[in-house]
Amino acid sequence: MATARHVRSRRHVRVGDLTGAVGDAVTVLPLVAAVGLLTPASLSHVLAGFAVFQLVWGVAYGVPLSVEPMKALAGLVVAGAITHGELVAAGLLAGGLLLVAGRAGAVSRLAAVVGEPVIRGVQFAVACLLVVAAAGLVAASPAVAVVGVAVTAVVAVRSVPAVALAVLAVGLLWAVIAGGVPAASVPTPAAFPAGGPTLSPAVAEATAAQLAMTVGNAAVATSLLLSDLYDADVSPDRLAESMGAMNLAAVPLGALPMCHGSGGLAGKHAFGARTSAANVAAAALYAGLAVAAGLFEAFPTALLGVLLLVVAASLARVAIARTDRHPFVVAVGLLGVVVNVGVAFVAGAAWWLVRTRGFRRPGANSGP
Repeated sequence: MATARHVRSRRHVRVGDLTGAVGDAVTVLPLVAAVGLLTPASLSHVLAGFAVFQLVWGVAYGVPLSVEPMKALAGLVVAGAITHGELVAAGLLAGGLLLVAGRAGAVSRLAAVVGEPVIRGVQFAVACLLVVAAAGLVAASPAVAVVGVAVTAVVAVRSVPAVALAVLAVGLLWAVIAGGVPAASVPTPAAFPAGGPTLSPAVAEATAAQLAMTVGNAAVATSLLLSDLYDADVSPDRLAESMGAMNLAAVPLGALPMCHGSGGLAGKHAFGARTSAANVAAAALYAGLAVAAGLFEAFPTALLGVLLLVVAASLARVAIARTDRHPFVVAVGLLGVVVNVGVAFVAGAAWWLVRTRGFRRPGANSGP
């Protein structure tokens, strides 16, 4: 079983852990809000799921591990490619497969044959997708985005990690002024509060697309990033087990399918998170938002777009700085944007295997 080596063992809450919690949230909230507003999903139950598992994994791992939506599934349901019932079914299926794969050690075996530049390419792809998402949010309201950039510039002069907290505070104030204080609504535990699973061929297709992305970004890449940023030894198989158990427990209670994404982890680190106290802070944030979920109806999403750009820059910097295969990493990243991250991971892994193992002659150069 994987363990975590802690460089920093301090348990008290630092300012960076508070702002780092928001750094993770900005990779979550835009997509969560879209799911809550455009599908039958209960936003308060979705947010409660993030609150519970931020706390669970912070305690279990002792590092600021991220908890994010499974982006492929969430994106498909927002786009209308699958129904909410199919989303629920795909989340349960993905959870079961991840749990089995993690326990069998299959994810680590896959990681052993996939070159590190492939994983760096996945990280770069996620950064590019965050930029695309941020651009869409900013384009919807450029004037609001200008306010976010101005707040970012002013606050960054004193403290870069504090940018996340400041912009979020401005956004919440903006929402209250525009829409008033929403009535409190505590989510009630219930089985499938927004509807149960629906089986169809689309469920298998959506699950396959998500798992291709999850293995690369949420298991292998996150394991690597935990080592890079926190000197934490957490295997891809252990992360797969965690994600599997989390989804089997949470999806039936109304949560979105969730994973441990490298984007959220990079966001936490970029905004100052250094200990598991960031997960406690994130849990409190999501719990508060679950009770006041109505705020999202008036929250200016362009401000979240500004923060996504900061997170994307941090993740891209890690991906590029820690490899010498820059053209390969960029190519995998661009394929992730043009097609999807799952296809980019599979294509990059296949190319890497062919170049390093498939047709290697004795003494031949194995680099791409």
